[in-house]
Amino acid sequence: MASAQVMTPREIVSELDRYIVGQNDAKRAVAIALRNRWRRQNVPPELRDEIAPKNILMIGPTGVGKTEISRRLARLAQAPFLKVEASKYTEVGYVGRDVESIIRDLVEVTVKMVREEERQRVAVAARETAEERLLDILFPPPTKTRRPVGITPEGNLQVSSADDSHRDTREKLRKLLRGGHLDDRDVELEVTAQATPMVEVFTPQGMEEMGVNMKDLFSQIMPKKTKRRSVKIPEAMEILTQEEAARLVDMDQVAHEAIHRAEQSGIVFIDEIDKIAGREAGRGGPDVSREGVQRDLLPIVEGTTVNTKYGSVRTDHILFVASGAFHISKPSDLIPEFQGRFPIRVELKALTREDFVRILTEPENALIKQYVALLKTEQVELGFSDDAILALAEIAAAVNARSENIGARRLHTVLERVLDELSFTAPELTERQVSIDAAYVHQRLDSIVKDEDLSRYIL
Repeated sequence: MASAQVMTPREIVSELDRYIVGQNDAKRAVAIALRNRWRRQNVPPELRDEIAPKNILMIGPTGVGKTEISRRLARLAQAPFLKVEASKYTEVGYVGRDVESIIRDLVEVTVKMVREEERQRVAVAARETAEERLLDILFPPPTKTRRPVGITPEGNLQVSSADDSHRDTREKLRKLLRGGHLDDRDVELEVTAQATPMVEVFTPQGMEEMGVNMKDLFSQIMPKKTKRRSVKIPEAMEILTQEEAARLVDMDQVAHEAIHRAEQSGIVFIDEIDKIAGREAGRGGPDVSREGVQRDLLPIVEGTTVNTKYGSVRTDHILFVASGAFHISKPSDLIPEFQGRFPIRVELKALTREDFVRILTEPENALIKQYVALLKTEQVELGFSDDAILALAEIAAAVNARSENIGARRLHTVLERVLDELSFTAPELTERQVSIDAAYVHQRLDSIVKDEDLSRYIL
């Protein structure tokens, strides 16, 4: 696969096609947004800071792929990604989460990502050092004791050395360790146990970061304790490798790189944006709070500086992707300033029976492939005929049309109901090859589908 940083929009759409069915307009929009990031990095420095990301507003019913498109895009770009629900946040002064915590959470995700990359980079050196420590435990180096004195043929005194024999024994032990011949042996390790203070810090609205910093401060003040553990050799190697990797990773450099990466390539997906859209201008009640959330989100989306425990983060070049079903409200119900910060609007289409057939079979993580793999762990070879897949798609589409349209999520419910008996009895089956056809699907589902009240609860 081509490097994510230099993939063309067409290649990005092609990669998304491997996991998501349809919704080409949305795929094109996010592909252009990702390519524009690479373009921005290559423009002259004096113009680079002036180019702001074109935020995207996805409009469409639930279960059609809005979240999955953004998540896959972040994986393609190897970029920090955070998904939040707009309905969890309230304006300042109300009970709820402060909107600045979005950026703090994004930085935490980025720090974890960069720290893991650094640990992978130093993994070889950490494992070598861990191996030496483990050999020291298994075969301690000789202590400084009085060594025997010999006389050379010339009549000179010579101190006998045990270093050579110790080194030879140590190398033999190293070969046994690497070959896995010592895996059943137990060793005692002295492990550092960080004393966690049993303190809960209550902070005012909008000052959650203070509570986090206070907890970190208390944990640093508390003395570090060590305890001895008896573990098998493979587990001991993992524990020692993690300790050595933590020593080799420079956390100051990790924090610096994480802040830079969050600022330049972070992606924030704000779901349920329609839940904070006021339906009637000038009306009191909860709509005031909805507009308040938009007003608080506005500086974050426009570009501001947010203080985190790793340093200040500018949000000017973070890409925001908002999505909502907009069943009751509409995008024009958002305050004008907030609308203007999402210049790219994409409408995702509701899924049809044909889309369901493709979702069941085409993507690399298709539902049919998932269930086949799950039952293969029980040595059961599961197969679906074409008419069974069509029947599943028809039933899912019919239930969506008759009750709430939950998109592709309906397929999970339908498939679970069809395979319920098989999943329960799979360990005891004598017949190891099971084929699902349309007759079996209808046998399992028809009675529920026909009873409209029952299908509302079960499907």
